[in-house]
Amino acid sequence: MKILVIRFSSIGDIVLTSPVLRCLKQQLGAEVHFLTKERFCGLVQYNPHVDRVFALGSSLGELIASLRQQRYDWVIDLHHNLRSRWVKWALCRPSRSFYKANLEKWLLVNLKVDVMPNHHVVHRYLYTVQELGVHYDGQGLDFFVPPEEEVNLSHWEGPPPPYVAFVIGANHATKRLTEEKTVAVCQHLALPAILLGGAGDALRGERVARQVGSHVYNACGRLTLHQSASVVRQAEVVLTHDTGLMHIAAAFRKPIVSLWGNTVPRFGMYPFYPDGLDLNLSFEVDGLPCRPCSKIGYERCPQGHFRCMSDLDALAIAAAVNDRYRTWRA
Repeated sequence: MKILVIRFSSIGDIVLTSPVLRCLKQQLGAEVHFLTKERFCGLVQYNPHVDRVFALGSSLGELIASLRQQRYDWVIDLHHNLRSRWVKWALCRPSRSFYKANLEKWLLVNLKVDVMPNHHVVHRYLYTVQELGVHYDGQGLDFFVPPEEEVNLSHWEGPPPPYVAFVIGANHATKRLTEEKTVAVCQHLALPAILLGGAGDALRGERVARQVGSHVYNACGRLTLHQSASVVRQAEVVLTHDTGLMHIAAAFRKPIVSLWGNTVPRFGMYPFYPDGLDLNLSFEVDGLPCRPCSKIGYERCPQGHFRCMSDLDALAIAAAVNDRYRTWRA
């Protein structure tokens, strides 16, 4: 059996498809191909459960021609948008699409009516392949760092273990703690902190590190995604916003303290662990009538007050990280 799985973006969403890929490979012995945007190919190309990765580039026609040659038995659409529908239509193969719960998300964001499904998005992904006889194996997420991308912490200028990996980056500002809160949290951590994020977070990370001192090392913009994942894997605790590295941390079974601003865990994308394991502690401001204001995020608070993040208690967050380190060590 040859199966094409489609998920175009983004980091966290693609990591969350890993149980589907593993179960297709292990339970059906299928040849599994994956279609994603070119910049995300690295997320799956090292996955042993994926046999081939196709990149969505500038020429959809050339891509379709290449995919038609594969003669797939099934197309599993875990993105379910106009472009993925076009791929399915063009291939004319049996297909199934995952339920995005867009209406339920709209009701929660716009009317604050909560009729969201009471299960994680991973389970919604897996429902898509039930007809093929595939069932969830209870083993959580996968993420694979190639050996050449592993960070040797004894040969860099940052702190050696034990440390906290603090993921200060996120695609949207309304998902991130304010700089002032970030500094306050770092000042009360019992362990050194390594700040993780992209190039756009580098200056903010430098300002935080400068204010806190040698207790904090800013790695934002200095590491590839796989190198950042390696740092997460070697951390004692991961403190993170709702972002892709949060799901990578869950794939590594790390203790997580997750911070939620304009988005909410009820969207079904909280840290996903193997059955019987839950190492996540979520911090969110309950009772705000404006929250959630978006299923994705904004560059500034639509209400102007940003209480979903500014009302979070920095001391309580730091205490939770310190407690999870001590508990995990014990």
